[in-house]
Amino acid sequence: MSSLRNHRVVIATLFLPKTAILGDSTPSTPDHVTSLPEFKAAPPTTRPQPSRPGPLKSIVEDLKSRAVTPSGTPRTENGNPFSGGFPGLTAAANTAADATKDLINSVADVVTGSSTNGVRKQHQPMHGPNAQTRVQRRMSRSSGARPVSRSLSGTRKDFNAFGHSQPWHVENNPHGNGGLRNAIESVNHRLRRKLWVGTLGANTDNLKESLKRNMEWRLKDQYDSLPVWIPDAEFASCYDEFCHQVLWPCLHYAIPDAPKTKSFYESNSYKQYVAVNQRFADAIVATYQEGDIIWVNDYHLMLLPQMLRSKLPNAPIGFFMHVAFPSSEIFRCLSDRNDLLNGVLGADLIGFQTANFARHFRQTVSRILSAEALPKGIQLDNRFVDVGVFPMGIDAKTLNAKRKDPEVAEWVKSLRQRYAGMKLIVGRDKLDEIQGVRHKILAFETFLNKYPEFVGKVVLIQVALQTTEENEIQGGVSDVVSHINSKFSTLTYQPVVFLHTQDLTFHQYLALLTVADAFLVTSVREGMALRTHEFVECQEGRHRPLILSEFTGTYSYSGFRSCIPINPWDKRATADAIHQALTMSDEEAASRWEDLHNHVITQSAQAFTTSFLVRCLRANIEHMQSDSLTVAELDLSRLIPRYKHSQSRLLLVDFEGTLWIRDPSALALRGEFEPPEEAIKALNTLADDPRNEVWLLSGLQVKGALEKIAALAPKVGIVAENGCFIKTRPTRGSPEPTWVNMVVNFNLTWKTACLEILNYFSERTPGAFIEEREASIVWRYWSGDQNCNSTDRQWARRQAAEAQNHVFDSLGERYGLRIIPGQSSFLVLPNNISRSTAVGAILSPHGPTHTHTGAASWVSADAMDITEDASHVDFVLAISKDEKLMRRLNDLDNAETCSTGDTGTDAKWKLKPELVLPTLKRLGETK
Repeated sequence: MSSLRNHRVVIATLFLPKTAILGDSTPSTPDHVTSLPEFKAAPPTTRPQPSRPGPLKSIVEDLKSRAVTPSGTPRTENGNPFSGGFPGLTAAANTAADATKDLINSVADVVTGSSTNGVRKQHQPMHGPNAQTRVQRRMSRSSGARPVSRSLSGTRKDFNAFGHSQPWHVENNPHGNGGLRNAIESVNHRLRRKLWVGTLGANTDNLKESLKRNMEWRLKDQYDSLPVWIPDAEFASCYDEFCHQVLWPCLHYAIPDAPKTKSFYESNSYKQYVAVNQRFADAIVATYQEGDIIWVNDYHLMLLPQMLRSKLPNAPIGFFMHVAFPSSEIFRCLSDRNDLLNGVLGADLIGFQTANFARHFRQTVSRILSAEALPKGIQLDNRFVDVGVFPMGIDAKTLNAKRKDPEVAEWVKSLRQRYAGMKLIVGRDKLDEIQGVRHKILAFETFLNKYPEFVGKVVLIQVALQTTEENEIQGGVSDVVSHINSKFSTLTYQPVVFLHTQDLTFHQYLALLTVADAFLVTSVREGMALRTHEFVECQEGRHRPLILSEFTGTYSYSGFRSCIPINPWDKRATADAIHQALTMSDEEAASRWEDLHNHVITQSAQAFTTSFLVRCLRANIEHMQSDSLTVAELDLSRLIPRYKHSQSRLLLVDFEGTLWIRDPSALALRGEFEPPEEAIKALNTLADDPRNEVWLLSGLQVKGALEKIAALAPKVGIVAENGCFIKTRPTRGSPEPTWVNMVVNFNLTWKTACLEILNYFSERTPGAFIEEREASIVWRYWSGDQNCNSTDRQWARRQAAEAQNHVFDSLGERYGLRIIPGQSSFLVLPNNISRSTAVGAILSPHGPTHTHTGAASWVSADAMDITEDASHVDFVLAISKDEKLMRRLNDLDNAETCSTGDTGTDAKWKLKPELVLPTLKRLGETK
């Protein structure tokens, strides 16, 4: 993290974490949204509704406040925020029986005002105390006859009627990405310089330029924020139509039906999406400073990385997708798929929440753009794009500090009194079909039918976030809520209670999580469900279970496998899961909670932020060093004096591509291998010098290849199969060289399955063949001209990408394998073996190459401190194209590293392969 102290991070996200509010500021209220990272995931809106009759009064005399029903939200909030209707559900819910109102009235007393001593507390909604009445952004002349738009375009605060003299202040933005904001704030003490770039979430068309400039100055000076000014109609078309009606469903495996898809693609929504991304690009380019790291966030800005790359070719750019990413069969349905993928590929690093999402992206790029997809990223024609997995987490320390607030304890006490003798199931979701709220309600009804003894004893409290009207209609929640409440309600009991997110303070929400007997997530597709992390932390004292959909990104991590997993499409099994959670023993619940808690505190917001930014910076450095001019050619005149006056030298030289250029087709078809005489002679000359320790690094197998070199050069040590085998040098303690098996304790049963996969692809790839070695496998998919761009080579590259994906997905994690791509081949071998680990064993005086006691303890040699192991060596020269080895040896003060590759390198020198042999001869002549 210290490497980031010298960089400013420019964070591009659709909404700024702070927004401007017109009017005088009022006394500050607690920051309710800072620990709600998942609130960003919903298309965040609170929309105006047409005037509707108020809900019926409660028939329970001791409950004084009016009932909340799933109906429209009035234009202004009442003194009791739960006395109005709920905007997330349609008016159909108004037909529920009067008895469905009474429990919510009591919740209103508990959660919004009545304390235990009868003194009413002032309600502090999560979206801030000064939220103005939202208005429509798009208004036609006949708008009076149209239903009010339920989109963010209707919620962005209206500045239109005000001029530059209107007072304004800054508040937390209710539409902002709370999870990202928390993650950044969790490392504020180390990430000293940052700049947020985004929109205010407000209507801005009629703001005077003087007011805009004033806002820009104050937001940037005091809040590290730069507002992007987007015309209202442009934003509405981009955000409401393309983002939420096209991209959002597609990314979550829900393809719009043909008529809707056609209408959106024939409109200007994608053009507006491009325009919004371009405005972000212009704003960032204008403020960019040398050394800035640009971090682009989420699906709203998928075109932005490439736009920035065209203007800032050397800038470190990272893109992180906060939501899910579908399989290629889903994403290919988008007509603008190529533009979106190419836009994201402008980044140096592309991050996803889970390995599945990252794999889907690699496969999608491979199949749609015909680019080479590798386990670590995408190989484009002129650069490599890293693709990584960075699971998002919460700032547990800050959350626990808020949880210990006395106000939370007061609400916990009130809720326990109100629900004495009852079990509480809590959930928080958007009201669209993706979040599966309808599935949840139907499963809860099945639970009450199957276990009637719980009727009257269990309440489902659903905290709901709103989305667009179209998505809410598709979610179909209102009818099932009305049905279950009318079926099971009594004068003193209602099974389902809906609460507004914006009508809860964060203290009240923490109290709900604390008293909950179970937390239920039924998403049919979702990224990281961070609300589950919050629940786990709030259950520190009770250890109640988590019921989690198998289709959330959170479930893909082993730490969350201690939840109760469900398939939300199976309502009977979900009902059984609810019963299991409510009847689970304290011992089992505590054991499950321990596993969940260990994961939450390990997968933290701090780890997410630091790992992403550090890797983004490192990826950019690697990419920018692809220009050979940035690394000087080896200067022997500077090297020879050091070599000459050293008493103990270590020389590490690659074999393939430097001392020997292979003919892959000849080697495979005839099985012939003739060691290069000139190279062997040069190595023997160097090895004859008693001050030299010479090692040959190779990926070839021992039998039939390297054993011939061992016979011709007995004083030269050899690393075979990229570190799987090492032939020792003759020493006083062991005059006879021996071959040390570095993978003797490894499970190599993966080779059979791997050969089966590669044989399948070999049959479909002309000229492809397999080289099976002792502990690794090479698949060569092209043996022709390396610079050829024929149809056959393009087909071979696509097949190679598919083959790598299949091998890695089916065998990689299970057996701990890694895949090393080459120009026309790739190598599959165990994960903890490399040339770097072999060199670690060579350097250590107690390693297997010196003691001959075995290699079992050296399988993780990368963890060693190489500087201590090399203390007996005065001079190290490494000539290789293995970047991992180059980076490791750079830690030595006495090491000279030379790269023979033609891509980016961390080596101190570059050396053309044809100059390696003359260089070795020159060193051999130096006495």
